[in-house]
Amino acid sequence: MGVHLFDRSGRSVRLTAAGQAFLGDARRILGLTEQAALSVRRTLAGEIGTVALGFTASAAHSVLDGIVGAIHTELPGVGLVLRERVSGAQLEELRSGELDLGLVRPPVPGTGIAYRSLHRESLLLATPADHPLAAPDRAPHVRDLDGEPFVMYSPAEARYFYEVLVGVFRQVEIVPHYVHYLSQVHTILALVRAGLGLALVPRAAETLKLDGVVLRPLAGVEGEPVELVAAWRADDDNPALYAVRDLVTGLADRKAL
Repeated sequence: MGVHLFDRSGRSVRLTAAGQAFLGDARRILGLTEQAALSVRRTLAGEIGTVALGFTASAAHSVLDGIVGAIHTELPGVGLVLRERVSGAQLEELRSGELDLGLVRPPVPGTGIAYRSLHRESLLLATPADHPLAAPDRAPHVRDLDGEPFVMYSPAEARYFYEVLVGVFRQVEIVPHYVHYLSQVHTILALVRAGLGLALVPRAAETLKLDGVVLRPLAGVEGEPVELVAAWRADDDNPALYAVRDLVTGLADRKAL
């Protein structure tokens, strides 16, 4: 450094004035070196970083809050970039690298995208509050929808839900009268409240608590036909993604979503 840092006169060694001045900076440099090494290790372990997380609008009513809360608690060093997208757009952004993890509806077509099931839920019948099928003494069956005015999901923007419902109706050989085609659950429920028709919505719609709309369990629909999967690019090299993925799939395994 071109200066004397130590005075080694006699049997003792002491810092010179220049050495005293350098000591504080030297300690800070060592501390920063240790912090940098720790940050690198934590980054490789997925404990810090950024994950772009996509989700559908209906997922926001079911699992998103639990997922975001768990990440905030368990992985506080991971920042989330949240993007609401339909499933098709999410899959495109996964392939292009704009998204790291997507909460999408199946199927997941093509190659290069890995996925696993996260959550399943049943369908509920949505009726105006004054509709006969909303009466407490009625036990609605899916066959009650035959010929009824029905607010249907769009076969383009909400293709997954459209195909699920078409499959349900085909299985019991009924044909509701489709009066409108929409893509978002909250908009569908608004039209139900206006008396324009009945609808089938995922159970998560109960969280919306829309006045004037009654949600009822529906007999004749087997199991939990509504599925949500987590999808990610198989060659993604973001360590934080895999930490988040493992956390989210762990929640699914414990039925915590």
